[in-house]
Amino acid sequence: MFSNNFFYEFVTLYVVLDPFAAIPIFLAATAGLPRRRQLAVAATAVAVAFAILLFFIVLGDRLLSALHVPIASFQLAGGLILLLFGLQMTLGKVTEAALALPAEAALMQRAIFPLAMPCIAGAGSIMTVILLTNNAERSVVEQAQTTGVLAACLVLLFTVLALSGGLSRLLGRGGLEIVTRVFGLILTSIAVNNLIVAIKLSFNLA
Repeated sequence: MFSNNFFYEFVTLYVVLDPFAAIPIFLAATAGLPRRRQLAVAATAVAVAFAILLFFIVLGDRLLSALHVPIASFQLAGGLILLLFGLQMTLGKVTEAALALPAEAALMQRAIFPLAMPCIAGAGSIMTVILLTNNAERSVVEQAQTTGVLAACLVLLFTVLALSGGLSRLLGRGGLEIVTRVFGLILTSIAVNNLIVAIKLSFNLA
């Protein structure tokens, strides 16, 4: 039972985190930096994303309950944010923002936006960790296990970012732009599906 749960949660979280969608943004944010600084940016972005998602694992349900916000409404809002982010990726606006960073930009500035959030710790991943660690259904031990699965997924995501230099040399800037726009289209499709599901839940539609 545990192995099946672990596999399900691992696949779900890894797909939602979508490390390959982060590659072009990471490469744009770290363009011109030495290898050590690039790895530092990747590690910082992953650490910040983990902190954000851990906050929602621990307090997400309580926060929504305190604000009297149903899950469907939160999913609707998250879908809208994901839709806007996906459109920005499709139109090439996200990498433009990353490329516009000044050469003297600090490590945290490069790591947080748009890499750590909303690319890694975005609406989809926040919604997923809240649903997977639902306080009404999951014990503290199960929530801790899910947190461990999340940490493992983020370690793999860091590995993908660390190896992304080879992909950059293989595809070139034009190829990366194409990859970014394709992933943006995929994210936009996921966002539209989330919006449809949230609307159905909100209005009790079949």
